Amino acid sequence: MLTGFKKFILKGNVIDLAVAVIIGAAFSSVVDALVKSVMMPLISLLVGEPNFDDFLAFGDVRFGVLLTAVVNFLLVAAAIYFVIIVPMNHMIERRNRKLGIDQDVKEEAAEDPQIALLTEIRDALRSQPTK
Repeated sequence: MLTGFKKFILKGNVIDLAVAVIIGAAFSSVVDALVKSVMMPLISLLVGEPNFDDFLAFGDVRFGVLLTAVVNFLLVAAAIYFVIIVPMNHMIERRNRKLGIDQDVKEEAAEDPQIALLTEIRDALRSQPTK
């Protein structure tokens, strides 16, 4: 029983996931600071309020709280996309050009070798004359 647990824990996927969760938790403070200290003040310059909590309030039903949460989510997503994803994609693309890696060739090489072998066998069988 412990051998199975050891195999499960030492799988690459589990370790990668654990590292991703830890890095994501540590990085969340950076994204929160960017959203709260930079992006929300810019929004409040446009709208006049840093949040929409009292917007569209009907007694105890406060749609503004939901609107604030949606705006915060979109700001976090935009911050991650424009600050992390876009520069990383440019860096990867630049590195691939420098190394002479063609994206189409890379995708073909990532194909499962068993599927490639089965495709070759199928094509060979098709090309044989029938008796």
